[in-house]
Amino acid sequence: MNHTPRTGVDNDRWFHPFAPKGEGWAVEITDAVDGWQHTSLRVALLEPGAIIDHTLTGEEAVVVPLVGGCRVDLAGTTYELTGRGSVFAGPSDTLYLPAGTRLTLTNVGETPARIALCGARVEDETGGGREVVHLPADLVPVELRGAGQCSREVRGFAMPDTLPGAEQILACEVITPAGGWSSYPPHKHDTDRPGEESELEEIYYFETQSVGEVDVGRAPLTRGTDRADGRQPVGYQQVYGAHGRDIDVLVEVTTGDTVLVPHGWHGPAMAAPDADLYYLNVMAGPGPERVWLICDDPAHGEIRATWTGQDVNGRLPVGGTR
Repeated sequence: MNHTPRTGVDNDRWFHPFAPKGEGWAVEITDAVDGWQHTSLRVALLEPGAIIDHTLTGEEAVVVPLVGGCRVDLAGTTYELTGRGSVFAGPSDTLYLPAGTRLTLTNVGETPARIALCGARVEDETGGGREVVHLPADLVPVELRGAGQCSREVRGFAMPDTLPGAEQILACEVITPAGGWSSYPPHKHDTDRPGEESELEEIYYFETQSVGEVDVGRAPLTRGTDRADGRQPVGYQQVYGAHGRDIDVLVEVTTGDTVLVPHGWHGPAMAAPDADLYYLNVMAGPGPERVWLICDDPAHGEIRATWTGQDVNGRLPVGGTR
């Protein structure tokens, strides 16, 4: 059993608390981060009428409305993404864009919008003839995993079965109800073992809401609170080393925060008893096969057997269908 104390000594390197700049992307994780290679995440905070331009240079991407919707203008083509009231309201429609795409995001709604651009590095900077794919919200698969305190809802909008035409990107959303544990048992995907484990780095982007809140996603996003009374809903995330590759991250997270997982065991992602937890996962790696294969930490893997006979948390799914 692994009982090494977690101290969070690597928090400063791999934990990126929400700290928006005055303009441009409010969250921006790219290969400019030391030690980061294969994935990216950008989040725009758009007031009504606001726009942001971007060119996908050497990476493919998926546009994911987090709060509200947007118009996506490409060269000669326009897509309207309906979006949603918040990430806790159910799945959103998404838009896959090949490498080389020039895009403009515009908030055509009457309330602020929060739009994510999930990216993955690819070899062919021209997009390799891949097509733009608009996935409606009602076609996003919603899966309930685990049971009891380990219940979670997974929306696989950019996994191989849902988005077969992508080159490298893997992306999904996970909802963990208040008091629950997800990304558990801790698992890893940092070694290329065909048929058993794939080598993928991973971004966790978090949002939270206090239990009983309605549409808090539309509140102004400022780290420290998303409520008028000053309360801050939080969750917690852990990453630790495997097979002699050290990493030690243990952090409290709230809306807008990101945790990077370059390697190692990751989990649990814990929802506080008074707050629901959302995270957006973006994954990619150097391998030629686009596949998500994981292995559990053997110190904790036996918990899966205890789920037999337990019910999934009755609050799930929070939106969509099973």
